[in-house]
Amino acid sequence: MAEEVIPILRVADAAAAVRWYARLGFEFGWEHRFEPGLPAFVEVHRGGVRLFLSEHTGDARPDTLVYLRLNDVDAVAAAFGVSVEEAPWGRELALLDPDGNRLRIGEPTD
Repeated sequence: MAEEVIPILRVADAAAAVRWYARLGFEFGWEHRFEPGLPAFVEVHRGGVRLFLSEHTGDARPDTLVYLRLNDVDAVAAAFGVSVEEAPWGRELALLDPDGNRLRIGEPTD
């Protein structure tokens, strides 16, 4: 098994969050509920990057900041209508998901 870190982000509506993260190129992986009507715990992935999205109170809190290093910052910027900023370490943009989680998306420069 490869070791990895998987951020957990708190969301109010997992299905809506999956649709929003699909705009970033993430695909739905799986969903778990202890029984119908209870909060969902969902995995989305993009290549080797995975995020857990949780409706469970206490799993995480809104206003979390996650840094994602992705290869196509310009495409993401175009999809969300935001600008790419140049930094000494790479090119970046910032997004806020519908639940208040902050995403900084970067692409390193050579």
